[in-house]
Amino acid sequence: MATLKASFLLKTLDSDVGGDVLSDLERRGSGAIHVIMGPMFSGKSTSLLRRIKSEISDGRSVAMLKSSKDTRYAKDSVVTHDGIGFPCWALPDLMSFPEKFGQDAYNKLDVIGIDEAQFFGDLYEFCCKVADDDGKTVIVAGLDGDYLRRSFGAVLDIIPIADSVTKLTARCEVCGHKAFFTLRKNCDTRTELIGGADVYMPVCRKHYITNHIVIKASKKVLEDSDKARAVSCVAATI
Repeated sequence: MATLKASFLLKTLDSDVGGDVLSDLERRGSGAIHVIMGPMFSGKSTSLLRRIKSEISDGRSVAMLKSSKDTRYAKDSVVTHDGIGFPCWALPDLMSFPEKFGQDAYNKLDVIGIDEAQFFGDLYEFCCKVADDDGKTVIVAGLDGDYLRRSFGAVLDIIPIADSVTKLTARCEVCGHKAFFTLRKNCDTRTELIGGADVYMPVCRKHYITNHIVIKASKKVLEDSDKARAVSCVAATI
């Protein structure tokens, strides 16, 4: 009813102005936000690329973004752990993308894919703008938790505004059961420590808890300046 009233009122305005406003009203709120999350090695990037390629096959205009912090496999491509790649824009933040991409080109986009979303501090703001104001579809892939199972970045913040949420699992490298968590193999305590299988492994709940206990013990050894023993302890655990 509100839209009908707005349309009626706009008919009394100049035709060009009314048409622009109607077009803006139709665009707003017509977008969507889809979230793909899970631990490392759960296939998040693979799932993202599969959905992006499906959108391209349907004739939709697509752009792929990732954090410029992630240079593990390529600087200007989203690359899965299996080596499958797709060209992308590597950015330090998301809100600068429309200007860098070109406003006219941005306006023609239908879908935006975001990989390694946990590294973007402005993820929530960007998703709101793209889906709510600009009427585009955003497909977000990222870690939901860090190596301590705490919320990582803003990925969980966009759950309330998402149209769909997919939680993926990996395979525990210890027992082969479903893995929900990411275990860090070393004693580094930085939240953001970019790495692959050399630094992280997916594990089930049981082996997250048991391995984490030993790794915490090895940190205590490090504090006691027995580095060789600590490294040996971690290696034996993994």
